[in-house]
Amino acid sequence: MLKDFSGQAVVAGLLAALVGFASSFAVILQGLAAMGADEHQAASGLMAASIAMGLGGIVLSLLTREPISVAWSTPGAALLAGTGAVAGGFGAAVGAFLLASALIVLAGLWRPLGRAVAAIPPPLANAMLAGVLLGLCLAPVRAVAAMPLLALPVVLTWAVMAQVKRLYAVPAAAAVALVLIASTAHWGHGGVPWPNPVVVVPRFPPATMLGVALPLFIVTMASQNIPGIAVLHANGYRPPPGKLFAATGLFGLLAAPFGSHAVNLAAITAAMCAGPDAHPDPRRRYWAATVAGLAYVVFGLLAGAVTAAAAASPPLLIEAVAGLALLGAFGTSLMAALADPAGREAAVICFLVTGSGVTFLGVGGAAWGLLAGGAVLALGGWRARLGVA
Repeated sequence: MLKDFSGQAVVAGLLAALVGFASSFAVILQGLAAMGADEHQAASGLMAASIAMGLGGIVLSLLTREPISVAWSTPGAALLAGTGAVAGGFGAAVGAFLLASALIVLAGLWRPLGRAVAAIPPPLANAMLAGVLLGLCLAPVRAVAAMPLLALPVVLTWAVMAQVKRLYAVPAAAAVALVLIASTAHWGHGGVPWPNPVVVVPRFPPATMLGVALPLFIVTMASQNIPGIAVLHANGYRPPPGKLFAATGLFGLLAAPFGSHAVNLAAITAAMCAGPDAHPDPRRRYWAATVAGLAYVVFGLLAGAVTAAAAASPPLLIEAVAGLALLGAFGTSLMAALADPAGREAAVICFLVTGSGVTFLGVGGAAWGLLAGGAVLALGGWRARLGVA
């Protein structure tokens, strides 16, 4: 095993972890705060998610000797940010996190559930994700209008770096935001330099389970786990998908009581660890994912300092960084949702209902968007079978 270790894999793994953490930690914090987490609970959740995905990557990579990269669910956190506070407070949110992770385990172990998730029409899954991301992707515009002296340098850094090296655009923007925060914020004595694990007693109100847990499960499976398997296949690896889904869901279950929302297979950073840049020999690339996992554990231990810095900044500035991190995902999901003319109308309905942020009967817009789009799609199929023009 040690004979497979290489400096090239170390560099690839460290870069993957840096990009994965720096490009999306703001989204995670925003999602947890929207669910009602206080600063200590958000720090605990960020720490738990980072350590869980780090340990998951280490264990799965060393056991399989394949570059199995594990990440937190960035689209899932965006879903939380778009949903907002739920009845029952953060305890109800943690209950939803537990249920979503349990469903991921079940989808890995029970094939009918996995097939049911895979059977969700791609236009609807992508439209729901685009609707979830819409609000955060508008944040950079709102931030520039409200605080141009702070937001413009962040946005311009992102725009310039996107033309030079897109992979580093969001980390560079986040770094500029942190520098601005450090130079302008008034630091109090209530910060959390080191995170303390905070156990949250879960609650399971039915409306929150339907409006948060179910969409979180669907978004995580459709936009993280399934693409993560596709990335591994594209690089010549054939791990059993069900076992990997169940394993990541188990790590999610262990981390959820501490405020972590979801752990899953990585997609973008998986390509960095599974591709030729990690090592010319595919049999030695698993060390890149292992090193990335070790780095995530270290970043998790620094989650308190990251959370304290975010708390000392204007909330809209953090939202702007999160929005910049999600622009690519928003564009990709919206294009995929509207690509097929046959399902375009249903996708638009799903996107609009989800993006509206409505809450009805305690259930958030993501669930209603999926139901509304599915109803329109089913109606279109019914009309086609009857031959109605």
